[in-house]
Amino acid sequence: MPQLDTSTWFITIVSMILALFMLFQSKIANHSYYSNPSHKDMKPTTHSTPWEKKWTKIYLPLSLPLH
Repeated sequence: MPQLDTSTWFITIVSMILALFMLFQSKIANHSYYSNPSHKDMKPTTHSTPWEKKWTKIYLPLSLPLH
């Protein structure tokens, strides 16, 4: 019965890891990332809604006085 020759396993595994590393590096190098977002002056926008013209108050059950 022939013996399993494991003398080339180290070179095979190391070359596979090296090839995968180079493949992933080339994939990552070709990927374009977004640049840092620039600061934009945000001006507050006012929306005219009908409920802004009158005073309203919401009474929560927990804010009611105790009896």
